[in-house]
Amino acid sequence: MTQQSVAISAPSGGAPPRPSLFENGLAGFFRNREVRGVLYQVITIAILFASFAWMGNNVVNNLSALGKDFSFAFLGDPANYDINQRPIPYTSQSTNARAMAVGIINTALVAALGIVLTTIMGLFVAIARLSPNWLLSRIAYVYIEYVRNVPVLLHILLVYGVVINVFPDPRGGGSWVSFFDVAFLSNRGLAIPKPIPHQGFEWVVVAFVVACVAAYVIRRRARRRQTLTGEQTMVFLPSLALIVGLPLVAVLVLNDAVNLEIPEIGRFNVRGGLILKPEYFALTLSLSLYTSAFVAEVIRAGILSVSKGQKEAAGALGFGRMRALRLIILPQALRVAIPPMTNQYLNLTKNSSLAIAIGYQDIVGTIGGITLNQTGREIECMILVLSLYLAFSLFISFILNIYNRSIALVER
Repeated sequence: MTQQSVAISAPSGGAPPRPSLFENGLAGFFRNREVRGVLYQVITIAILFASFAWMGNNVVNNLSALGKDFSFAFLGDPANYDINQRPIPYTSQSTNARAMAVGIINTALVAALGIVLTTIMGLFVAIARLSPNWLLSRIAYVYIEYVRNVPVLLHILLVYGVVINVFPDPRGGGSWVSFFDVAFLSNRGLAIPKPIPHQGFEWVVVAFVVACVAAYVIRRRARRRQTLTGEQTMVFLPSLALIVGLPLVAVLVLNDAVNLEIPEIGRFNVRGGLILKPEYFALTLSLSLYTSAFVAEVIRAGILSVSKGQKEAAGALGFGRMRALRLIILPQALRVAIPPMTNQYLNLTKNSSLAIAIGYQDIVGTIGGITLNQTGREIECMILVLSLYLAFSLFISFILNIYNRSIALVER
């Protein structure tokens, strides 16, 4: 009895062809994992948009029942209120849109200077916290624990009270503190010269942009040279000289491109110049002090994440403690610290909305406060406020994500 073997040959060309989506009918279509994933996402998005449309329609209908309409036309109406700090020209007869622009700039001023101060103070506190000096380390520890466990609003009120009572009061018999008769300080604010651009100012801006690009090129070339040869080149001072010096040269050459309006002291107030209110200093300083405690812990954790071998290798090469920290430890620690530091910068920006507690008119104080109360446009004003804070947060995250990618390790 002979046994025949039957050979089953697979089709040539590699893997068998994938079955058609409709080969097993509609059930086969829905059994496909990729199709189900796309379908679930489409259904989820449709439900979200339908929910938003339903809520928006209800809002419009309810406003109509109250005799209101949904419109942003009120932004073109006169604001009819004053703002204590005006970085751009503004009067009470300016539009609500202009008032909102002033609030946006005031918020941006707090966020910009606050982020810089927070980073500097957080870095120094973190280094002090890791210092081998017992007293310095304990002082930094007490500072961190005190600041982190007290609400930020109390910090704002405390610093504001200190600023108001420490600076001289012109109305109480005190006098403005003069800085070379160019800037003046009291509890009514800091008066500084105000730059007024004229014809040709655009060339000063061009000079500043060119200086920034040149500083970036110098930094890239210095880093490439250090990678190839190990030689270090001074970068900070030449870059700073370019960024400051080139626009100054443009101002001197063009002569009238920028004029400075010097403040003049009256009996109680200052005429001319740019006045930075004590509310601005109190808010910026208090937010910086509060956020720096969190940033200090983030930086300390980043430094501790660097392996001990890196520090020992730096010591073996003759690096001092501070030089090793600056050139070896901190660059590696930043790769760990930047993402959580971004969250702290966002918290600082959003916490600036507490400025209304001391009368500093930012976004919440202008469009989300006085304008809302005067116009009765609660929904429209809140939409604008939420959108503006979202834009601030996305912009800060975008900038720091770019920096984070630039320092990330690249696998080869």
